Amino acid sequence: MPDLVPRARSSQESIFARMSRLAAQRGAINLGQGFPSAAPPAFLLEAARRAVGTLDQYAPPVGLPILRDALGTDLGVDGADVVVTTGATEAMALLAQALYGPGDEVLMLEPVFDIYLPQARLAGATPVTVPLRLPEEDGWMLDLDELRAAVTPRTRALLLNSPHNPTGRVLTREELKAVVALAREHDLWLISDEVYDELYFGERPLSLRALAPERTFTVGSAGKRLEATGWRVGWVACPPGLAGHLAGLRQVASFCAPTPLQAAVAAALPVARQSGFYEGLREGYAARLALLADGLRELGARVYLPGGTYFLMACRPDWNAETLLEAAGVAVIPAGAFAAKAALPPGLLRLAFCKERTELEEALTRLARWAKSSSA
Repeated sequence: MPDLVPRARSSQESIFARMSRLAAQRGAINLGQGFPSAAPPAFLLEAARRAVGTLDQYAPPVGLPILRDALGTDLGVDGADVVVTTGATEAMALLAQALYGPGDEVLMLEPVFDIYLPQARLAGATPVTVPLRLPEEDGWMLDLDELRAAVTPRTRALLLNSPHNPTGRVLTREELKAVVALAREHDLWLISDEVYDELYFGERPLSLRALAPERTFTVGSAGKRLEATGWRVGWVACPPGLAGHLAGLRQVASFCAPTPLQAAVAAALPVARQSGFYEGLREGYAARLALLADGLRELGARVYLPGGTYFLMACRPDWNAETLLEAAGVAVIPAGAFAAKAALPPGLLRLAFCKERTELEEALTRLARWAKSSSA
């Protein structure tokens, strides 16, 4: 039999899928993969019920017009410049195929979300990571001089994720201005992964698109905003005139996102904006963040509070993800899953707090019980 090509042989189950699978098999509390425990909001579910049985056939590859218009209104862009995708993962894959290729380099921040590296390599490009540094007291810091020094004549694009997964770091206006100046100086594309744009705990993050609309592709996710990660409805807000080209690429991949779910998201977006849903979401997550952070500190972990997302990173040198899963019954993600070349502290873990309070409380109880027994 012929063999698979190397890119297929090198592919493997992601750490997120693996930890979720093992958590389910062993009855562990799953603080690893970032999916909410709660049901999506009632107004979203009702919109889906209305759409199923009415809008069940193919949508245009570029997306349902009603969703593109709703996104245009919500994002403050022209709906004609929006492409709807099958989740943000497909959006990022499409941009990798569209913006860089063999011989090109793409800059990204490390710790790096796991899909960015293979997507760049599948496009034939070389991913180049610039580390977020972790001074003990100051949290995750971006060295703009390091970012500038990483640009070469082969650099084609700069990929940012703010709020940043896994660290929760939100880039400041000054940092984003410096990034835009760098991109204009070297004529680079900007990819801004903003799937957590409504999940922040201070001042609203500035969208990179507001500073450089002519070169910025902004990726978003209904799953993150509306607590429905399995619906796989994402989008890209493109620079003017480029949406059609991106839609042409995606029609040979998934062709279109699920049509009734697109319609449901279109109906839900204005309700979420006008009803205070996002404010309530942030308030609830802030309370769960505080619960988890306080509990981890009581167990001797150093906690790095996020400015956004529904993840926090915590460090206790004698902890590791495999042991916590096997012995304590709590699934988390080791920080090494996000490392490309940077050395990260031992015992650094990412924990998801997009779970019910009862799950977080049970996780802390299990960790405390295990920590006590292991030190006895």
